[in-house]
Parts: sequence; structure tokens; C-alpha cells
Amino acid sequence: MFFSQFVLAAGAGLVMQAAAQCARQMLQEATAGYLAAVAAGKPTFAALGTAKIEYVENGKDADLATGLLSQAIRIDYNRSLYDTTQCASYTEIVSTDTKHPYVIGSRLAFGNDSKVTRIDQNICDTGDWIFSATGTLNTDKSENWDPIPAAQRDTREVIQKVGDAYIDGWGDASIKAPAASGCYSLEGGTKRAGCSLSFGQKMAITSRRYTIDEELGAVDIFHNFPFLDKALPRDPGTVTNNLIKVEGGKIKFLHENTVCSKSGCAK
Repeated sequence: MFFSQFVLAAGAGLVMQAAAQCARQMLQEATAGYLAAVAAGKPTFAALGTAKIEYVENGKDADLATGLLSQAIRIDYNRSLYDTTQCASYTEIVSTDTKHPYVIGSRLAFGNDSKVTRIDQNICDTGDWIFSATGTLNTDKSENWDPIPAAQRDTREVIQKVGDAYIDGWGDASIKAPAASGCYSLEGGTKRAGCSLSFGQKMAITSRRYTIDEELGAVDIFHNFPFLDKALPRDPGTVTNNLIKVEGGKIKFLHENTVCSKSGCAK
């Protein structure tokens, strides 16, 4: 069984990312404040506090005052994961505004005082990997993200291992992530059948930052993609994140947001 191949690596990842646990309600309220700030174009919200935070856009350090939060964005759809073990949230935001459409993946990390310590945002728009905000919106609306009954939930260890197996399979065809019947991937806005990819070459896919929500049966993983972007060196490659829905130890569907350094980045 594939899980045995990842027990040590995945377990180490969980330990390294450990943080003080926090309440789901706190994460929900803080994330709602963040979403209100995005919609209003105001780079401040209650959970930011007064301390300086790490703020990252598309894998690079950025200025909170002049970055994404400084512009008002019409939000047509959003979905969030709440990781009470690591005290973090992940939110997918879709805007089909014709003036500037977006698909944004945002991870908020919180400290012991329930204040934000770091924000990571992958900001996809026209020119990024097969981008379509409308395609993303239509698929998002069709998906069922209802909470999984407590007795049927996978553990966070299982959820992470499934997500890692999908990514590790890119560079090792022998690794097969377990996928449910009818599993599909949503890449940039394009829906594709199947949840398995292999590029026929070894890859060191690094800088994985997890947000795991056992109640929804999902994990989002920010990481580097050392293959796609012809304008960037192979290592570390471009920035991406995968939002993966897991039920019964199998992938049900997944979303990918990949940021191109230049328009049309595919090799």
C-alpha cells in the first residue's frame, strides 16, 4: 500500500508545521475579516494585529500596503479550509469581474495570540496556467463540500499522505495516489478527467505548506513546481498550490492554481 512509502516524510512534515491549536470559530471569524478586506481593498483587518507579518505574493515577499489587499476585488465565490491543529486557514477566491478576473489561493497562518503571522497568496489571472475564472467558478459551484460525518472522516495524517502521493507521483510514475471513481482535476479553470499525473522525470517538489481540514476532508498544499515554466530554472521552479478533496482515503477532486512568470509558461 502506497501509504507506507510516506509515513516518515509526511510525519516529519506534520511535526515541523506544528503550532498551537486554535478554535474553528476563531479561524472562521478571522478569515471572514480577511475576505471583507479583499472586497473592500483595505490592507487591514482585525486579525492582523499590530505586529509586522510575513506577506508573500506568488512566492515573493511583498508589501501588504500596496499588494493585493490594496485593491477592491469583487468576490463571486469563496471556499475556506480551517486547520485547527496548525492554526491556519486556506481560502480560494474567484472573481469573474471583466475588468480583472482572478482566482486566488490564500493561506493565513496564526500565532498563539490568534493574530496573523504570515499570509501566502497565489494570485492567478490572465496569462497564468490555462486560466479561466469563469471555468473555475462554474466547477466550484457544482462541487459538494458539505462537512463529512464525524464517524466517516479521514485522519489528518491520511489526508496529507493522499495529497503528498498525488504530488510525488509527478516525478515517480510508480507512486499512484488513490482516486475515487470519476475523480477530476481543475487546472486554472479547465476540468480534466483523472487525478494522476507523471512527467517522466525525477522532481524535487519542495517548500510544501499544508492546510488540513478533517471536517471537510481536504488539504491544500503550497509548493514549488520544478517543471512547467520555461522562463524559470528547474529548481525551484514556479509557485503553485493544490486543493485536494479526500473522502474515504481517496481523492474525489482537486484544484490547481499555478502562477506563470510570463504569459503562456508551459514547456
